[in-house]
Amino acid sequence: MKKTIGIIIMGSILTMANAQTNPLLKEWTGIYGGVPAFDTYQVSDFKPAFDVAIQERIQGLDAIANNAAKPTFENTIVALEKVGDKLKRISVVYGIYGSNITSPEFNKVQSEMEPVLADLSSQYYQNEKLFRRVETIYKSAEMKKLTPEQQRLVWVYYKNFVKQGAQLSASDKQKVKEINARLSVLFTQFSDNLLADENDQYVALTKESDFAGLPDGIVRAAKAEAKERNLTVLGCIGNTRSFVDPFLTFSPNRELREKVFEMFVKRGDNNDAHDTKKILTEILKLRAEKAKIMGFPTFAHWNLTDRMAKTPENTMKLMESVWKPAIVQVQKDVAEMQKIVDAEGGKFKIEPWDYRYYAEKVRKSKYDLDQNEIKEYLQLDKLREGMFWVAGQLFGLEFKPVANIPVFNPDVKVWEVTYKATGQKVGLWYFDPYARKGKRSGAWMNAYRNQHKIDGNVLTIVSNNSNFIKGVEGEPVLISWDDANTLFHEFGHALHGLCSNVTYPSLSGTAVARDYVEFPSQVLERWLSTPEVLNKFALHYKTNQPIPQSLVEKIEKAATFNEGFATVETISSSLVDMKLHLAGSKTIDPTKFEKDFSEEYKMPKEIVLRHRIPQFGHIFSSDGYAAGYYSYLWADVISADATEAFLEAKGGFYDKNVAKKLYDHVFSVGNTIDQAEGYRAFRGKDPKSDALMKARGFKE
Repeated sequence: MKKTIGIIIMGSILTMANAQTNPLLKEWTGIYGGVPAFDTYQVSDFKPAFDVAIQERIQGLDAIANNAAKPTFENTIVALEKVGDKLKRISVVYGIYGSNITSPEFNKVQSEMEPVLADLSSQYYQNEKLFRRVETIYKSAEMKKLTPEQQRLVWVYYKNFVKQGAQLSASDKQKVKEINARLSVLFTQFSDNLLADENDQYVALTKESDFAGLPDGIVRAAKAEAKERNLTVLGCIGNTRSFVDPFLTFSPNRELREKVFEMFVKRGDNNDAHDTKKILTEILKLRAEKAKIMGFPTFAHWNLTDRMAKTPENTMKLMESVWKPAIVQVQKDVAEMQKIVDAEGGKFKIEPWDYRYYAEKVRKSKYDLDQNEIKEYLQLDKLREGMFWVAGQLFGLEFKPVANIPVFNPDVKVWEVTYKATGQKVGLWYFDPYARKGKRSGAWMNAYRNQHKIDGNVLTIVSNNSNFIKGVEGEPVLISWDDANTLFHEFGHALHGLCSNVTYPSLSGTAVARDYVEFPSQVLERWLSTPEVLNKFALHYKTNQPIPQSLVEKIEKAATFNEGFATVETISSSLVDMKLHLAGSKTIDPTKFEKDFSEEYKMPKEIVLRHRIPQFGHIFSSDGYAAGYYSYLWADVISADATEAFLEAKGGFYDKNVAKKLYDHVFSVGNTIDQAEGYRAFRGKDPKSDALMKARGFKE
């Protein structure tokens, strides 16, 4: 890999003369401290821009490492915070392309650049001189004289160097370097294969009766999808959750439900050119080898060293404590569904492709609650305004749409964010709501630029990206209650970035422990169902009348309905993730592993993993959530406990004092303090799982 870097640098010398004309190398300009110039970028710009930016970063790091002066916080830690700005900017745009606007041309760039970027990261963490300077500061008398935030920053740098192998022997460093390079290639291959299955596969709807029971929005989207694919059929169901879940919920056609279900759960598992099983097996092997070199029994043990959970055992204990009551609830729910099947004369047992359909029938019969009726009040644009209103009530933020900001797709809109009381600018919020070809599935938040004050007050830029099905021009987009929850969830991540008020970029916003980062997002979900939001923003798409109180009461009564399914579906994936990474160097057969897991944990046959192993992008498209998918449950314990703080307060969900404490100790502090200490400062105690069990309607 050293040779590859050498070639890149040679290339950068040749292209240096053209550096000024490459738009990716230019500073972000304009108001708000500059914004990405999406209207000027081309895929062909990435490689030459990376060539120049990588060389600049290497030179900057060399200057810090070889500084003859005694290591100090300013000449080492602050210098590291500032080095390589060009590369940071290019990497942001590169990541946006990789998630939102992939193409065969861009995939080629990824396949070439990922090993180079992995090698650059390895070189950084294995730079002996750099590490010794950081270590010197960490162990020096100067450390005690630094501010608490500065001490935290030094600790973060030291911890990251050590975790990534800075103390290894030269030979072991080389092994880790080679593993990281190979993993970067495999991550890209896994993501490309999964995206190919999502883009290419569909189930055709060939007759009018195939649309029976489907909401109007799905009918229109299915027809539009067929037209976009140039198919000579009436419509088709695309291979994304935004298509699949509503089809499985509302279609009475059992045969078609099974087809759609099988298509979705077999992503990456069709024994064809896009199969992911060999790729992920190699990923697991390499992670296990890396952990062993680092001195840990498994990758899970290594990766949890800087998480709140600390050890895999702690995560397993929590997951298994919630698993058992969830299984009991699923058994009760399935029994109710089976009664409906039997009463209708069905000669079959509930299967996974039946679960959502019959769960919806139980919801209607038990609570007189129809999801389609709720959906008529859930307009995407109105709910977005509702999120803004909540942000204003809790944190004093105000959102105003702005024009003339370059975007990477016409559907992307931008808002200026300020503090309403002072008019002080906070940053920008980009919203990319709709599914399209080349965009990965799911919903997420990105930080284009982190807030910091290392060189004046730098405004943050964040985005939320979703995959809602785009409606007909001029008509509102209606979304499900679950999708509305996801919308609020991802906005919680955005607020975590927007509310950040720290000095150093490495500690900004969402740069917290992985099993804590989901807490701010999950706690914000709770505001969707508050009467204030529903009365103001859950407005009928035809009459503009607020959702009636009778329907709100039905929603409240059914609040914990189907929590057994949701919990089993998600925690099963969390358990599989952890057990895969606790398996050490054992060769994994994904199919057998899933089967053995199902038997060991008595997985209900009516439910499959939310993310089957061959399509588990959270853990195989990067190391991000590897041995960390449990984070959603871990953070939900914290968010359920935090919700209790509001419920106990005089002002309820909009209590100003509790909201200020949430801002002061959670949303604004980033990683400037230990997250456990920050939560105790907010709540006055450590969180317990009691509130979670209560919130999910489980008996302990």
